[in-house]
Amino acid sequence: MLKINENITIEDWELIENFVRSSGPGGQNVNKVSTAVELRFEALRSPNIPDQVKVRLKKIAGRRWTNEGAIIIQVEETRYQTRNREIALSLIHISEPTRLGMISYAVFCLKK
Repeated sequence: MLKINENITIEDWELIENFVRSSGPGGQNVNKVSTAVELRFEALRSPNIPDQVKVRLKKIAGRRWTNEGAIIIQVEETRYQTRNREIALSLIHISEPTRLGMISYAVFCLKK
């Protein structure tokens, strides 16, 4: 479970991870090891996210938003699965105090 704020949480079933091979040059392991992560967040089906946040989230996600109402994030910045996974989750949620993830930003914009 991922806690966005005191009112919004993301359940484990709403996040689906797939590890895939990274594209581009990468040395000996590029064709053998699946280090890139594809994170799918079922935003439209989420029971804990208010409708206003979903509308704002769709605008923020842009082309990452699918026809089924999911957000797909692909990260292959590093050659480590765990780090790529952390980066993908930070794009969904808060990555650091000065940078908001998509959902956190959508909630923040509605409070203004």
